[in-house]
Amino acid sequence: MSRVILFNKPYGVLSQFTDGQARATLSDYIDIPKVYAAGRLDRDSEGLLVLTDDGKLQARIAHPKFKSAKTYLVQVEGLPEQAAIAALRNGVVLKDGRTRPAKVEQVEAPDWLWPRDPPVRVRKTVPDSWLRLSITEGRNRQVRRMCAAVGHPCLRLIRVQVGDWSLEGIEQGHWRDA
Repeated sequence: MSRVILFNKPYGVLSQFTDGQARATLSDYIDIPKVYAAGRLDRDSEGLLVLTDDGKLQARIAHPKFKSAKTYLVQVEGLPEQAAIAALRNGVVLKDGRTRPAKVEQVEAPDWLWPRDPPVRVRKTVPDSWLRLSITEGRNRQVRRMCAAVGHPCLRLIRVQVGDWSLEGIEQGHWRDA
């Protein structure tokens, strides 16, 4: 029987168990042998990271050919107009090619969200807003690059769902079995 762990990764933590530069890693939070991250979540991103001891499951979650949906709450600079939302929904051209279409909607700031350390920079002259965005790829820093490509740089990125697994009920820096 395979084991699946759902971890709420804090900002600044690497999605691996070791690091030669004394940065925070998964081993600072999870002491379970032989589980590995199914996909990555950048050091400056937060939220749901799925870990498993099942290599086939790990590949199904992480590899783009399986089109496993990953959903994010994204705090962006500015107030996206319909053209920017439409561009995200249609696929954005990046340096490594056009992305698959994303599901995207503007949402209110989540009331359950923990404070980030360090805090997100706030500019009094530039408003920010939140998007709920789902993709079925997993290119390097894809959501950040997509938002920047439509003129709304990402200020904060929190993965809230991978496939059917959700971040709901998992405190930051904690994990539970799926």
